[in-house]
Amino acid sequence: MKNWFIYLLLIVSVSSCSKDDTPDTEVYEPTPNSLEIPAIFEQNIIAPVIPNNNPQTIEGVALGKKLFFDPILSGDETMSCANCHSPQNAFTDNTPTSDGINGVFGNRNSMPLFNLAWNYGERFAWDGKELSLERQALEPVQNTIEMNSNWDDVVNKLQTHPEYPELFRKAFKTTTITKELTAKAIAQFERTLISANSKFDRADQGLATLTPQEQNGLNVFLDEAKGDCFHCHGNPNNPLWTDNIFHNNGLDSTFSDLGLGAVTGDPNDNGKFKSPSLRNLAYTAPYMHDGRFSTLDEVIDFYSEGLQNSSTIDPLMKKVDQGGVQLSDQDKADLKAFLLSLSDPSFLTNPDFQN
Repeated sequence: MKNWFIYLLLIVSVSSCSKDDTPDTEVYEPTPNSLEIPAIFEQNIIAPVIPNNNPQTIEGVALGKKLFFDPILSGDETMSCANCHSPQNAFTDNTPTSDGINGVFGNRNSMPLFNLAWNYGERFAWDGKELSLERQALEPVQNTIEMNSNWDDVVNKLQTHPEYPELFRKAFKTTTITKELTAKAIAQFERTLISANSKFDRADQGLATLTPQEQNGLNVFLDEAKGDCFHCHGNPNNPLWTDNIFHNNGLDSTFSDLGLGAVTGDPNDNGKFKSPSLRNLAYTAPYMHDGRFSTLDEVIDFYSEGLQNSSTIDPLMKKVDQGGVQLSDQDKADLKAFLLSLSDPSFLTNPDFQN
């Protein structure tokens, strides 16, 4: 009996040690982490879009941030997401079109990343080819002119990394890493990139005052007989400053890049690209989907007298036959002053968004 008792104690002891020493059996619940929604958004627009299968958590956001800045995602481990989406440029870069790890330039300008949780159409990228933020996060890794890797290699590198399996366990309750979980983490971080502290925002809340020039620029922006900008880019009641819709805004009479038309296959969509937000224009030059305009002055001149007609021109471009809205020099200067008041310097230095 004495020997059987000792044997039983040994079994219990070994079983207990095995359970305690195996981290995969430890239960860990990620900590919910609601987005910090600015008051100006709560007052004017509906709630953010958060997928039920990818709720925001502290651990998920921290993992996504680490992945966003880690070149491990690229084929030769020299490029991270932040190379083309730099915090100092409102999460874009300063080149007309971005180049990948092999020095091969694409044909699109990197879109800035902010306020992505309010993209109600759930079409991402200039041409709308990605139908969720999670799916958008997958594409650059395997794109041959961007990070030029493949997800099998990336997952293997993450799985054998000394830190990532534990970070995935805390974020998603598993140490088995997949490309889908990787993209979910990146999407969680990207949804925290909220910009709503421009001079215009503060003026709207009574915390600052627009100059007479900035105020007149807003009037030009809203006046259908002058700038007529608000149809595509919102108004003070739409603090996203975009409609998140795709338009042919008269850049070209013929198209080498079909934009949305290449995605849908509908020729009526040829030449249509997503309206970008007008926030942070002070930091996001060059402009348009192909970065063709180096300065904001060039953009304003284009809408004033540079429009080109085509079969899919948006009906909102009502003065295309006159080349544009024909602004005076003073109205151009005032419009520029207003547009720059939508820039948020605190967004560039927010420590939560830095590597």
